[in-house]
Amino acid sequence: MTTTVENKTGRRRPRLIFLLPLGFFVALALIFLMRLESGVDPSAIPSALVGQSAPEFDLPPLEGVTVPGLKRADLDGKVTLVNVFASWCAPCRQEHPVLEKLAKDNRIRLVGINYKDQPENARRFLGDLGNPYAAIGVDRQGRTTIDWGVYGVPESFVVGADGIIRYKFIGPLSDETAANLLMPEIEKALAAGR
Repeated sequence: MTTTVENKTGRRRPRLIFLLPLGFFVALALIFLMRLESGVDPSAIPSALVGQSAPEFDLPPLEGVTVPGLKRADLDGKVTLVNVFASWCAPCRQEHPVLEKLAKDNRIRLVGINYKDQPENARRFLGDLGNPYAAIGVDRQGRTTIDWGVYGVPESFVVGADGIIRYKFIGPLSDETAANLLMPEIEKALAAGR
């Protein structure tokens, strides 16, 4: 099988089919370049739940911790930050001091969903780092977090006093992202509830 064709002058020229991968690569590179130049944060993954009511759920408490479990009705009446975390998640450990600071803001309620974790590990995690959560629901199988559209941990959701998801942040919160991205969304949710 030959990969070239002779033309009338006897010269060989490549078949166009072999140029298709190069053309595909160039088109893909142009798409990536346009996406980078658009100014859109490439790490931002849109959530279909933003603007929708938080899903129904009823999660048991983390045994041995003195806060209640978490259910959908707990999200009504006050702006709530729902943080999905796990003891095995290194970025969760990294963001924990930021959550400790956010928990001191009396205008909001910080709650946690413990994702696919062993209870003793979750208790140790909170015992070592402190417990910023007013409530913790245990999602051992990960079914509730699927309903929330969670891609991985940590993830945080701002839920308005009306139970509507207002914002989703993927990844560990830092002082910078909390101040520049999360707090403006919390302020919007607080203003909408007045």
